[in-house]
Amino acid sequence: MYFCTREFHSNKKMKNFPPHFIPFNTSIEGIELPEKFTFPFVYEPHTLAEIASKQVQEYLRTQTDFEHNFGLNLSQKGAVIGKMFGVLVVQNENGELGFLAAFSGKLGNSNEHTYFVPPVFDTLKEEAFLSKGMTVLNEFTLELKKLKSAALYQAKIKALAEQTLLQHLEIEALHVFSKKAKDRRQTIRLQFRDQTTNEALTLLEKRLNDESIHFNYSMKKLKEFWKTKLQLLRDEIEPFEQKIQALTNQRAEKSAQLQQQLFESYFFLNKEGLQKNLGEIFNDTAEKKPPAGAGECAAPKLLQYAFANKMKPITMAEFWWGKSPQSEIRQHTNYYGACKSKCEPILSHMLQGIEMDSNPLLVNPAIGKEIPIIYEDDVLIVVNKPAEFLSVPGKTISDSIYTRIKKIRPDATGPIIVHRLDMSTSGILILTKTEEAYRHLQQQFIKRSVKKRYAALLDGNIIENDGQIELPLRVDLNDRPRQMVCFEHGKKAVTYWKKIKTIQEKTLVHFFPITGRTHQLRVHAAHENGLNTPILGDDLYGKKEQRLYLHAEWISFIHPSSNKKIQFEIKNDFETLL
Repeated sequence: MYFCTREFHSNKKMKNFPPHFIPFNTSIEGIELPEKFTFPFVYEPHTLAEIASKQVQEYLRTQTDFEHNFGLNLSQKGAVIGKMFGVLVVQNENGELGFLAAFSGKLGNSNEHTYFVPPVFDTLKEEAFLSKGMTVLNEFTLELKKLKSAALYQAKIKALAEQTLLQHLEIEALHVFSKKAKDRRQTIRLQFRDQTTNEALTLLEKRLNDESIHFNYSMKKLKEFWKTKLQLLRDEIEPFEQKIQALTNQRAEKSAQLQQQLFESYFFLNKEGLQKNLGEIFNDTAEKKPPAGAGECAAPKLLQYAFANKMKPITMAEFWWGKSPQSEIRQHTNYYGACKSKCEPILSHMLQGIEMDSNPLLVNPAIGKEIPIIYEDDVLIVVNKPAEFLSVPGKTISDSIYTRIKKIRPDATGPIIVHRLDMSTSGILILTKTEEAYRHLQQQFIKRSVKKRYAALLDGNIIENDGQIELPLRVDLNDRPRQMVCFEHGKKAVTYWKKIKTIQEKTLVHFFPITGRTHQLRVHAAHENGLNTPILGDDLYGKKEQRLYLHAEWISFIHPSSNKKIQFEIKNDFETLL
């Protein structure tokens, strides 16, 4: 075991520390150093990382080095943008313990700040090739804008649109007139069918057929006229379109070249000094290319600076500072793991050879837990699922309600699992033994005729007594399995809720989900346009506790065999756990 000693704690003004190396301003003597480095995606922050984070937060509260509206001061002007910050506790070449600080993206419209480590690759420096390349792309953009807005081009576009509309109106008018004439001819045929001689009927039929041929000929000629006229207008527009398309292709080619150059110039170190660029790192991913903003997060910045300056990483943590974005859920000062899509491939390279804490998501949380069966008949099994227990097998953990029930009821057929509960959610789960029962219940879930009630203990007090939340949800593609609110691409999600009582500054509520989206209740509780109060123990949208205080305690549905209404209730035990 290694412990912090006095030589690690010192005043920066009295020592010539490396740039951006921040000494602790409180005593850290006696704190045990971690044996392994932090697993960056799921972790409990080490004491040293917490102390460093609080020191950075105090700096953010009192600093006058830059202007940035985090949304914490209602009187401050400018766009509100909360930020993710990171700290990396390091040991420098002199054996002194301190930390580095970084932010994700830009801060106050700048990449360079004395307190924070610099970016891995500064995209804002004017002398950088990226800036020059963007200047060229902007010139293409301006030229395209001029071409598209040219008066002659716009006049011809307008003329084509007007003539196309006139073509449609004339053809439609002739079509309506022809249809009326056809109906009239049919009426005449029926009217004179039994009132004329065969010779007169033949002459009448010939006249009517000639009229029909005339209308068909008129329609054909009208269409040919408009086809020729519109083509002449398109021919006049074609030179403009060709020039615009050629310039668009040139811009796309320049953009692709610039992007590739960026990928090849954006290098990341690891502890052995091995460099890999963005292109090489993401070439092994399914997408084959980096997502926007890759490499600009706090974690890669911190590790890059540490390796480049021969500092040993000890532990790290990232926290959110400021107001949450509208689409995501971020709690002020809460700790978060590094994002998956942008950071996982980069950090996999940067942390090579460093012994890390194990990934807690690979550990089966259901070991030693039993599944209480609260009801069973020929077609149904109803269980009280424990918290931290998968409903179905996961990517790395096969132990689940499904596998356990399949083992003890090997004769059960069909999918068995009709609906699911999140791994962290406890409560009533319905399973079926037959294919017929599964289909019967599945239809009830699809038609939303199954009624459910969840109990949740919210991490704070809420004023309202009840209400309905409608916030559409979709997966956060950059950080699965987190969900985000998205009014453009999200699926409809509706929850009715009712306040029950207050327990030790927490609020017990009942949730009645109308829809059944992933993490629906957790997001609707935590989001500022929902209850703005996360469920206690929610490690994704709130703060981690001994468990997620969310429990499926009541369900009602039609029994697939008897066709009679059936219900089950298992009360929560939240108060005994507090």
